[in-house]
Amino acid sequence: MKRRIASWENLHSVPDEFYGPLVSEALGMTAAELGLNHLAGQDTQLLETRYPPSPEEAFRAVDQLWRADVHGYEPLLLSEPSQPAWSEASLRWLVAPEPSFPTAPAKGSARVGLADVATIKATSDMFAQLDDRFGGDHARYSVVQYLSRDVSPLLTGQYTEAVGRALFSTVAEATLLAGWMSYDSCHHGLAQRYFLQALRLAQDGDERRLAGSILSAMSHQATFLGHYTEGATLARAARMGISGVATPTLMAQFHAMEARALARTGDTRACELALAEATKALESRNSGDEPEWITYFDEAELAAEAAHCFRDVNSARQAVAHAENAMSGNHVRSDFFATMVLADAHLRAGDPEEACRVTLDALDLGEQLKSARCVSYLAEFRQHLSHLATDSSSVIEFQEQAAEHRLWVATNAITGNE
Repeated sequence: MKRRIASWENLHSVPDEFYGPLVSEALGMTAAELGLNHLAGQDTQLLETRYPPSPEEAFRAVDQLWRADVHGYEPLLLSEPSQPAWSEASLRWLVAPEPSFPTAPAKGSARVGLADVATIKATSDMFAQLDDRFGGDHARYSVVQYLSRDVSPLLTGQYTEAVGRALFSTVAEATLLAGWMSYDSCHHGLAQRYFLQALRLAQDGDERRLAGSILSAMSHQATFLGHYTEGATLARAARMGISGVATPTLMAQFHAMEARALARTGDTRACELALAEATKALESRNSGDEPEWITYFDEAELAAEAAHCFRDVNSARQAVAHAENAMSGNHVRSDFFATMVLADAHLRAGDPEEACRVTLDALDLGEQLKSARCVSYLAEFRQHLSHLATDSSSVIEFQEQAAEHRLWVATNAITGNE
């Protein structure tokens, strides 16, 4: 904040619409008293976490989020997720009436066609590949900048209903990607807000399958953050909400997300039942009938989810068996996570030397990844290793080798090591 104040003074400029209210609050003065007339009537709902009640409200809210993110608005980037928002969003979506359509746009608005929708889709797919290969922090800013600058004006443009539905669902998918990348960067409050906006856009695009997948993403985040009941509930809501249009792969993913949450609660029996349902569903899939964006969820992905589950219910041997089947060779970050689960499972099985060897593989694999979640996996492993108080030569050698890797060095701030 001090750096920004200095820049305003040096450039003889004024705080923008995002930082102006903070300056007003800090100084105990109104925007008018400070001469910030451009902030008169400033919408104060930016940091609210809610499900938009209409398409127009969704367009406004998501545009404001994109712009605030591009501006590096710290209160948003550092915000925490709202626990009630998960329940509200899933309920609002489940009981939503027929998809709405926005009112007529203002005269002179841009004309939007299917070619524009295809451009957004192709651009989003490119960014998704970068995310998968290099982590969420690699191109996250570029994704949001593209959405704010190029996509936002199209939402309030002129289009037919058919084009509009396609536009909403495609922008929902791109906003979901921004949410995943923000989650991977551990901007959790921001990620939740993107997921909420994506869910509303998917609703207005009449794309229930995608909406279910967005709830699944929320479930993933809730479980990661320790909100296990909410994680299981969101996965069940996703399954219930698309029951009429579900595909086997989607159902497998939703059952797997429920299993992840249940494992964290220690309910081994329920977790195993959910995994069995996921396996059964995946075995019946027909790839030709699946949405393109869910085809990544295959046997290797399910094995990775199962490995997480068995690790969390302290079934180390089963975790090792599933983790060894989870390396696809096609998804760098997913393979990193699976490798770290394998390392942690070996550690819990009483084999620290093998755990260290596998972790070095993960460090090599993740050398190009910019992902706060990857760092958190490593930090957790590092803490577990330190609790063993082992001074074997192989562990000491591992720590020396690991210290040469960027991701391992990044865990120092979390573990308190230097």
